[in-house]
Parts: sequence; structure tokens; C-alpha cells
Amino acid sequence: MTDLYLASTTVSFHRSWSCVLFDLDGTIVDSAPGIISRMRTTLANVGAVVPSDESLLRWVGPPLLDSFRDFAGMDPLQSQLALTEYRRQVAIEGAEVGTAVFPGVAGLLARISEAGIPIGLATSKPESQANTILDHFGLSQYFTVVTGASEDEVRSSKADVVGEALRRLTAAGVDTSRTVLVGDRLHDIEGAAAHGIPTILVEWGYGSPAEATGALAVVHSIDALSNLITG
Repeated sequence: MTDLYLASTTVSFHRSWSCVLFDLDGTIVDSAPGIISRMRTTLANVGAVVPSDESLLRWVGPPLLDSFRDFAGMDPLQSQLALTEYRRQVAIEGAEVGTAVFPGVAGLLARISEAGIPIGLATSKPESQANTILDHFGLSQYFTVVTGASEDEVRSSKADVVGEALRRLTAAGVDTSRTVLVGDRLHDIEGAAAHGIPTILVEWGYGSPAEATGALAVVHSIDALSNLITG
């Protein structure tokens, strides 16, 4: 199996990027063990059915309000109550518990930074939690901006998060004209596409092959990703 394949010929392929946006869960960090554990507790505490860990893996990445609605069939009020309970679990444990950096990612971020390419984070995870995780693993130094969901969930969709990240990068003087997003799920592709940005999908994340539709490329290794970004 090759380390890379082009998943789309409809998007212009650049080898010289002016900026790179990274997703967090499933792209930089393996957060599934912690999220699934907290989700089991959350669903049990709100009296909802607790599905299998395999089923709960689908919940990792998209905004949690969407997951409560789409996967648990909750109405808006139930979803908000469940989200509040989940965040209570995070506050008790810490966002970094059950989370690990994927092998090679720290070195990749260092190489991109050394190449002079600005890096931004665009995650559906609450921004405060994203900052906690990056600080815990010593990765904050590589990011020009860190953008996540707002605490009130007004900004939670991937498109909204990407838009805010681009706004902050532009305000910081970064050229965003040739930006690429690195993610692992379909909502990453769709959120980036809303702003005309292509996505490189990483295979080590939580998405399925079917979610690669619309991606510029799919990579199976850190080396392949590094080659696409830094040339």
C-alpha cells in the first residue's frame, strides 16, 4: 500500500502552502479513549442508552451537540443537558486524560514551523480544552492561532471554526491565500470546503474510507503528510 493517494482531481493541488490548519482529535492526538470513557459516564448519568465503544467512536470529532442529536436522538434541550454533563466530566478528569499525541506528529509540527509555514488549529472541541491539551503536550509553541468551539456553542460547526481561524490568522498578518486543512473526518472536509480550502485526510484518525470523498489527498504516514506540506 502506498503512503498517499489523491482522492480528488477537482481541487487545485499546491505543494507550496502559505498556511496549514490542523484538526485536533484524530489528527494530532488520539483522544478517543478519554472521550469514549467520559461519554459512557455522561449517557448513563442522563439516563440515555449507552452504546458500544465501537459505536461511540463515531462521536469523536464532530460537535458533541450534533452527536447527541444524530446518534442518541436527543432533542435540543436533552442535548444541551447532556453536553453540560459531559463538560462536568471533563472538568473532573481533565481534558488531557485518556489522550496521547500520535507518534511523529510533534516532529512534523516542528518541521512545518521550521519551514516558515504558519500553523493554526481548527477544532470542534471547546477552545479552552484544546489549549489545555496543547499546553500539556508542549505543542502550543507551534501554533500561531488556536481556534475551537466557543463555550456557548454559538461557534461549533467546523465551517464556523475554520472561518474564525482564518480571521485570526489574517489579523496576525498570515497569508491565508493558499491554506490547506489536515483532518480525519468528513466534517473537516466539508467545513474547510465552505471556505474554498482543500483538505488532506489522515488515515490514522477516526474516519472511514467513505469519508474521503472530497478530500484532496489521503495520507497513511507522517512522512507522506510532511512531503505534501513542506515539499
